[in-house]
Amino acid sequence: MMIYKLLLASEWADLQAKGQTAGAPIDLADGYVHLSTGDQVAETAAKYFADIRGLVLLAIDDGPLGADLKWEPSRGGALFPHLYRELRLTDVGWHHVLVLQDGAHRFPPLA
Repeated sequence: MMIYKLLLASEWADLQAKGQTAGAPIDLADGYVHLSTGDQVAETAAKYFADIRGLVLLAIDDGPLGADLKWEPSRGGALFPHLYRELRLTDVGWHHVLVLQDGAHRFPPLA
């Protein structure tokens, strides 16, 4: 199953340069990398990144993450994927820079 991470352009550049990241400030504070399913990621973008241009969507296959990935309740009790290790560049299957149009991010088709 594909799961998704949203990064600021600077965070994406840092991941590319270093090959891994502990995540954004909220990830560091919570002790895990916040991820979303395809059904959750647009709401995550709207809630936390509403006016951010150049937001980068990362697609990650959850299978190889193994036991480091935990599904835990979050917004409204929905289960969200949380990664309890650094996110590695090798975890990323593809990325897409989201266009901000009319106050909303435009997502590519998600599987």
